[in-house]
Amino acid sequence: MPDPRTPSYATRTPLHEQHLDGFGTVRVLPLDAAEDAGVIHRWVSEERAAFWGMTELTRDQVEAVYAHMDTLDTHHARLVVKDGEPVALLQTYDPGADRVSECYDVEPGDIGVHLLLAPAGARGARPGWTAALAGALMAYVLLGLDRTRIVVDPDIGNEKAIARFLRQGFTAGPAVVLPVVDLPDVHLPEKKAQLAFLRREVAFPA
Repeated sequence: MPDPRTPSYATRTPLHEQHLDGFGTVRVLPLDAAEDAGVIHRWVSEERAAFWGMTELTRDQVEAVYAHMDTLDTHHARLVVKDGEPVALLQTYDPGADRVSECYDVEPGDIGVHLLLAPAGARGARPGWTAALAGALMAYVLLGLDRTRIVVDPDIGNEKAIARFLRQGFTAGPAVVLPVVDLPDVHLPEKKAQLAFLRREVAFPA
């Protein structure tokens, strides 16, 4: 008997769908906290995802985090699938409603992005794979959502993520300290972060 919690990605209406020659079809789906908690929990539990800050959470706690996020108008979680298989967790947010706004001058049209990639899998790392996927996601965020600039705030020690953003065309901003958030529904510890920015005209020149 099939597990009733097994997600059905094919029937979920995509927010963005893009076919890339030689790569595959990328679909950005609304995250379903209950259905997707299993796969997200597997990703965030790995040591490689330590900078995501959820390695100690149970599956039910992961579900609760994203169920809460689904109630917000300013922060959104998306599941990214490639050819029907989940490959990334994309979170977008309004920087003006986030602690990052205390660390830089927010411009109209700004959007914040957090990106967690799935493990490479049995085939291992493939040259150009991440860049192709990121290109599709930038199209969704900048063109599909009609935003003019992306801001990212990877942990200052996450050199791999910082290098990946810079290769994607981001410009490094200042190193900052994101303040503690201690609210009834959300607790975030202080974070030393490297800001970086990508303008739409740089990613998609006319």
